[in-house]
Amino acid sequence: MSQGSSLMLDSFWRAAAYCFRPKVIALSLVPLVVMLLVLGGWSYFYWTASVAAVQHWVETIGWLRTMFSWFGGSGTEGFAAGVAPFVVLVLMTPMAAVLALLIIALLMTPALLRMVTEQRFATLAKKHGTGLVASVVWALGTSAVAVVAFVVTMPLWLIPPLVLVVPPVIWGWLTYRVMSVDALAEHASKSERDALLQRHRWPLLLMGVISGYIGIAPSIVWASGIVFTIGFVVLVPLAVWIYAITFAFSSLWFIHFGLAALQALRAEQDEMPVAEAQWGDGKALEGALPAGEQPEK
Repeated sequence: MSQGSSLMLDSFWRAAAYCFRPKVIALSLVPLVVMLLVLGGWSYFYWTASVAAVQHWVETIGWLRTMFSWFGGSGTEGFAAGVAPFVVLVLMTPMAAVLALLIIALLMTPALLRMVTEQRFATLAKKHGTGLVASVVWALGTSAVAVVAFVVTMPLWLIPPLVLVVPPVIWGWLTYRVMSVDALAEHASKSERDALLQRHRWPLLLMGVISGYIGIAPSIVWASGIVFTIGFVVLVPLAVWIYAITFAFSSLWFIHFGLAALQALRAEQDEMPVAEAQWGDGKALEGALPAGEQPEK
C-alpha cells in the first residue's frame, strides 16, 4: 500500500473517531444554535408584521378567492390566517440556515485545526506559508474554476451515468483544493504545500469526491423537509446539523492527512543531509587511505 493510501485510511478513521468527541459535537451544534437564535430574535421583532403582510397578500390572490366562492363561502380570510405563519417560517428558515452554514465555514475549521494540532501535532513547527488573504484568494479562484467546470459540463448531466460522476468529481476537486490548503495554511511553507499537493493529489482528490458524496445526505434531508411540509421545522434544522457534522468530518480528514503528510515530508528532509554526509565521509575516507587499505563497506 502506498504512503498516500495508508495516510488516507489512517486519517479517515481518526476523523471518524474525532467526530464522537464532545468538543466536535458541541462545535457542530453551534450553527444550529445560531440559526435558532436568529429565527427567535427575528420572530420577536418582526413576526407579527410579517404574518400580517403575508396574510394580506394571500387574501388578495384572485384565483384563491374565486375558488372559495365556488363553494359558496368566503373562507379566504380564514385560510390566509392559517397558512400565513407557515409561509413566513418557510421563507425565513433557509435564510437563517445559510447564515448558519457561513458560521460553519468561518469558525469550525480553525477550531478543529487547533484541536488536532494540540492533541497530535503539538511539536510540528508552524511556517505560516498561507495567510488569510491568500487563503481567501485561493478559495475564490478555485471556486470560480469549479463554477466554470459545472457550467461547461452541464450537457453531460443529461446522460444518466455521468450525472452521478461528473458533478461529484468537480465538487471533489474543489473540496480537496480548498480544504487541503486550509489544513496546511498554518504549518506548511508555500514550497512544502505545493510539494504535498503534487505528491498526494490523487488520494486528496479521492477524499474530496468521497466527502462530496457524504455531503449529499443533508440535501436529501433538506428536500424531505420541503416535500413533507409538516416536518419542515424539524427536518431543515436537522439538515443543518448533519451538514455541520459532515463538514467537521471532512475537515478533520484533510487536517489529519495534511499534517501527517507534512510531518513525514519533514522527516524525509531531515534524513537527507545525514545520508549525504555519511556518503561524503565514506568517499573522503576511501581517498585518504592507501590502495589496498580501503574501509569495509
